[in-house]
Amino acid sequence: MTPTTLGDISREHRRSYPGTTAVVDEQTRLTWPEFDDRVNRAAHALQAAGVGAGDRVLWLGQTSFRVFELLGACAKLGAMVCPANWRQSGEEFAFVVDDFDPKVVVWQDEEIGDAVRAARKLTQRDPVWWQHDTTGEESYEDALAAQSSDDPWGPVDIDLPVLVIYTAAIGGKPNGSMLTQRNLLTMAHESSYLTRSAHDSVFLNSGPLFHIGNFQWDALAVYLQGGTNVFVRRVEAESVLEIITREGVTSAFLMPPTIMQMVQLYDADKHDLSRLRGGPFTPLWNGLLAEDTTLWGSLPGGFGQTEVSGLAVVNGHGGRGQGNSGRPSPRVRVRIVDAEGNEQPVGEPGEIVVAGDVVHAGYWNRPEINEARMRDGWWHTTDIGRREPDGSLHFVGTMTRMIKSAAENIYPAEVEACLTQHPAVREAALIGVPDPQFTQSVKAVVALVDGAEVTAEELIEHCRERIASYKKPRTVEFVTEIPKRDGATDYEALDERFGGGGYPGGDNVRA
Repeated sequence: MTPTTLGDISREHRRSYPGTTAVVDEQTRLTWPEFDDRVNRAAHALQAAGVGAGDRVLWLGQTSFRVFELLGACAKLGAMVCPANWRQSGEEFAFVVDDFDPKVVVWQDEEIGDAVRAARKLTQRDPVWWQHDTTGEESYEDALAAQSSDDPWGPVDIDLPVLVIYTAAIGGKPNGSMLTQRNLLTMAHESSYLTRSAHDSVFLNSGPLFHIGNFQWDALAVYLQGGTNVFVRRVEAESVLEIITREGVTSAFLMPPTIMQMVQLYDADKHDLSRLRGGPFTPLWNGLLAEDTTLWGSLPGGFGQTEVSGLAVVNGHGGRGQGNSGRPSPRVRVRIVDAEGNEQPVGEPGEIVVAGDVVHAGYWNRPEINEARMRDGWWHTTDIGRREPDGSLHFVGTMTRMIKSAAENIYPAEVEACLTQHPAVREAALIGVPDPQFTQSVKAVVALVDGAEVTAEELIEHCRERIASYKKPRTVEFVTEIPKRDGATDYEALDERFGGGGYPGGDNVRA
């Protein structure tokens, strides 16, 4: 007997739900048979371009149903697809192309075409390039149209990586977390349990597809259950309200700033939110939504990271306990260990290590990091936690310093490296300053080369041109020296001096 794979899901749904809409994306509406036909055409097109088991496909574009059909196609081939962060610069795109070494790149011209073209000039690789937001020669749609919709049947190992998500940079460069088909199906089953996703669920993919959160809440759960995934390229409050009304959306990946805009724009004569669940953010809707009685709505939060398929520990298991993160989901094991790997007693802090069907297959092309982080069958998260007497987990903080801006994780090393590339900057350090809207805003503390001059605005623009805009500092403080402790940057001293704080930990949970 062979286990059910991600590709088998659409194969079965075309038989079980022939009249159900699988995806909606602007004017595109596809039933499950139509969607699976496009998955098959995409698989054949990728094969014709040289993609086989273990090969890679890169998506340089915004949110689109085509990412899901590429995911299905790669699942049927044993290949993997990576939706890159579309907000990145040309240099950052080129890094991903060089690092990931894809056989095929599917790219978008609208909004990000200049950055993609810059990356094509910089990259050392020579993949096949298909543009998805056009037709004609070298377009994605023409590549599919040339292929048969016959299913490429064949055994595929459920433990092969299928989705790669580049995490925020650690040590100055991002790393591609390889999630297997087993990982994603385990995630989907868990999310279905917590959110009560069903065949009539309609999820709005309004979150970025380069982030694990959109897949977990609730894209893959709805996919698994034969429901409908709706895609929106850009999140604008008025258009999101219209889509929710038109499609009868039951859940959506929405962050507080967008929700607050939607509440202000809501018009009872125009908008219908009667089917929408608010999840953890239900109170922000100011009574426009009914109480969310699902486990995720009533007991939200937990602990996780991309490398463990999203939230591996949730409050929805066992009820809200003495800790702030709940208990591991049924196919997850968690230990709290010291530096030697010895399990810590209840109440004592240590590193959170995870095992089970949610642990990723490692980082793409990072054997040294994988060896260091995957030891004795456990994934070492580099996060600190403790077990409480009732068995629940309390997330304390990160071993590697991190800034949280809305849904994005920002690691100082990457931005500091960018700042020090400026000829006027001798040294730089990054701190997070509490922000009521975005959790934290990014502040740079900079020491200049003797005699050099540069403005804060010039440094911010320097970063904006080289890294994703959300990572750039919002403010810059100039100092004579960056404080040190034991030869390393004393971030605590910088926090105290410049108002830093609000880092993930304490009563916050990591997303």
